[in-house]
Amino acid sequence: MTTRGRVVVGALVVALVVAGVGVLVNREGGTPFFDSPGCTAEVDGVVVDLSLEQAENAALITAISIQRGLPARAASIALATAYQESKILNIEHGDRDSVGIFQQRPSQGWGTVPEILDPVHSTNAFYDALLQVEGYETMEITDAAQAVQRSAYPDAYADHEADGRALASALTGNHRAAFWCDTPGDADEAGDRLDGTGLVRRAAAVREDVESAFGPLSLGGFEPAGVSTGHMEGSAHYEGRAIDIFVRPVNPDNRKRGWAIAHYLVARADRLDIETIIFDGRIWRAGSRSDDGWRDYRVPSSSRGDRAILEHRDHVHVDVAD
Repeated sequence: MTTRGRVVVGALVVALVVAGVGVLVNREGGTPFFDSPGCTAEVDGVVVDLSLEQAENAALITAISIQRGLPARAASIALATAYQESKILNIEHGDRDSVGIFQQRPSQGWGTVPEILDPVHSTNAFYDALLQVEGYETMEITDAAQAVQRSAYPDAYADHEADGRALASALTGNHRAAFWCDTPGDADEAGDRLDGTGLVRRAAAVREDVESAFGPLSLGGFEPAGVSTGHMEGSAHYEGRAIDIFVRPVNPDNRKRGWAIAHYLVARADRLDIETIIFDGRIWRAGSRSDDGWRDYRVPSSSRGDRAILEHRDHVHVDVAD
């Protein structure tokens, strides 16, 4: 073999080894050598990186706390607990008979295995138990978590307090544009037939998902047989691919709620084939620019009307891939 040939072969071997290392690191849950899909929360200098699966579970845990009217502290405790117990993954194994995001045990009355493996059930069961802990709102996160879990390693929850607080602060909407995801945005083609409400199948799935997480919402931007007026030229609303989630009137509380919904939708974007989310003068898009996070949303200069509506300050706009 010539010297040049050996150099080429050597370079290929190094590239394959490096790629393999990158894959291995990613599978082990650490920082991947190469960029890969995932999500980020950034609050007060604390940066939390999650896989898409972790992000989906974290967003659901937080949304359920909001639906139940619980303080952000409850979500912080739940997220720190889930970090310690399962890395916020819905696993089917654990210590003895423990399963699920919170590693709950059927033998200790948390439910059947199928029930515990349902993230909605297991999260509500966790919050039910947390509410029985008197003064949990002011307790150290690790103490509150231990009061619920009765772990053999009670101090371990403290390792995840900062990440739990940052995630909860972002996902409850207390910090604006503080959570975003890097998603492929390569959804397969789907049919464009409208259902009885005027939505395509993917948009209807988004509607069902977000209302399941947050409870009944004020929705618009669609109607039976589709909409033909009232939106910007080329809007996804005209194709039944978009939903508006109203958080009126414009005030601090509704702004926080809007960001909680917007962040939740970003976390579920890959699963639900979401393409665009706009709220409060910011926009996130799936695909090649998704890792840019939330960017300023610029209203077309030709648009006329109420700026709060045009800038999506009174509603979260979400549309799906066509």
